[in-house]
Amino acid sequence: MVLLVGPTAAGKTELAISLAELLGGEIVSADSRLFYLGMDIGTAKPSAQQLARVPHHLINISTPDRLISLPEFRERADAAIAEIGRRGRLPIMVGGTGQYISAVVEGWEPPRMEPNIRLRTVLERLGSERGFLWLHRGLSHLDPAAAARIDPNNLRRTVRALEVTLLTGRRFSEQRSRAAPKYRLIGLGLLWPRPELYARIDARIEQMFAMGLLEETRRLVESGYSPRLPTMSAIGYPECVGVLSGQWTLEQAKAMMRKATRAFVRRQSNWFRRSSAELNWFRMEEDLPARLADHVRHVLSSAPN
Repeated sequence: MVLLVGPTAAGKTELAISLAELLGGEIVSADSRLFYLGMDIGTAKPSAQQLARVPHHLINISTPDRLISLPEFRERADAAIAEIGRRGRLPIMVGGTGQYISAVVEGWEPPRMEPNIRLRTVLERLGSERGFLWLHRGLSHLDPAAAARIDPNNLRRTVRALEVTLLTGRRFSEQRSRAAPKYRLIGLGLLWPRPELYARIDARIEQMFAMGLLEETRRLVESGYSPRLPTMSAIGYPECVGVLSGQWTLEQAKAMMRKATRAFVRRQSNWFRRSSAELNWFRMEEDLPARLADHVRHVLSSAPN
């Protein structure tokens, strides 16, 4: 399996499609924001034209009020990869959500403890009242390893880690087992100098609003999807809800999105450094798709049967 990773706004989507066209591949998305129908502009989801160029898997597979859990994602991803392989095609996993990539690459087996609704409700209320960061700091005191792997804005994952830790008396990170790796990986990483990447992020945010991010957020809320849903915590939607409610101005929302996205990029970089996947890093250049395709072909031709 080819694994293509890189920070948000690095150009992974178009690069992966070009690579799949050159190699006879199919794309398995490992971006947790792309699972949900109707959340298109704010997640920079591939366009209909891009989706039509090569087969994509695990995009638009749920509604915003039905979360795709980490174990469910891993099972679906494994099934998609196996199906692609059976048809003689090359699976190309693409994304920037480190936890979801690690779950597949490292064969994570999260604790299968039944949820405690009473405790979960209390934790979720605390997160809503005092802020996601406050709750995440609490997790960092109890289980630093788990906190380091969980996005502070991911309320659901933070609550789950706290729930398991508090109920069992053991750290969540210590209860996650790993199966033997299933895949022979060809790891590719996409590099950008940080100033250029930040400029791309700023341009993407402007483009999102020009494409109708505020209107998309309004449609989601008017369709009955509460702004308190974990899916609606993805960068861009809380800021737009604030604008729509008069809490802050459009320019304030853009500034908050820029700050949050930069912090997200730093967390992605931390995952890249810790990841067990061996990654070969490439700078974005005009001929990069062809160069990556040649690299993959070389690795495939020299690999043992």
